[in-house]
Amino acid sequence: MNILEAEIGELKTQLINMTLLVRGQLEKAISAFYSFDKNLAKEIIKNEKRVNGSEIVIHAKSEHILALFNPVAIDLRFVVASLKMVSDLERIGDNAKGIAQFIIRCEKPFDEELIRAFRFREMTDTTLDMLSILCESFETDDTQLARSLFGQDELLDEINVNANFVLADYVKKQKDTESILQAIYFLSIIRKMERTGDYITNVAEEIIFYVKAKVLKHKRKHLSKFGDSMDE
Repeated sequence: MNILEAEIGELKTQLINMTLLVRGQLEKAISAFYSFDKNLAKEIIKNEKRVNGSEIVIHAKSEHILALFNPVAIDLRFVVASLKMVSDLERIGDNAKGIAQFIIRCEKPFDEELIRAFRFREMTDTTLDMLSILCESFETDDTQLARSLFGQDELLDEINVNANFVLADYVKKQKDTESILQAIYFLSIIRKMERTGDYITNVAEEIIFYVKAKVLKHKRKHLSKFGDSMDE
């Protein structure tokens, strides 16, 4: 293994570790939501510094490789993709922090009726599964796994759109101002979960880019039409 290969390997390890870190942050945020654990929510906010620190380290490593080793082909694609992926991973961490902040603001646990109506458990389970698949795809450079995330993201989009109608129906039945405010906070949490799905698929696109030299931005809506040919 030459020096460049070692540097690329270290950069990839740092990115995988950051992916695991933000998954852990989101997992804690979801756990804090269901258990209404404000102490856990405060822990997530405190740990956000680790996510930001990881972003800085990865940016520095990527710039170091570009400046000193002049990589080409897949190595160059990987470093360029890393600069984009780290930003999306940091935003996932931001969303976990944002969810934690809403939990701290609320005066009482979230309404189980609203949780069911919003299909929130389906949303949180899907998002955590997507992050697990993303980690595996990243570790193995498996573009088929990366592409499987696009379909799951569509489910998050569907839940997000339907949430508007659910909220409208719920608010009509409520007379308690606190319940209405909490429902609005809940909708904001759903928005953050949906955006997390977008960030995950952004990272998946970058995996496909550096492994297969395929640029998928603005083309994902037509992915099913092309089938496996896009990875050939």
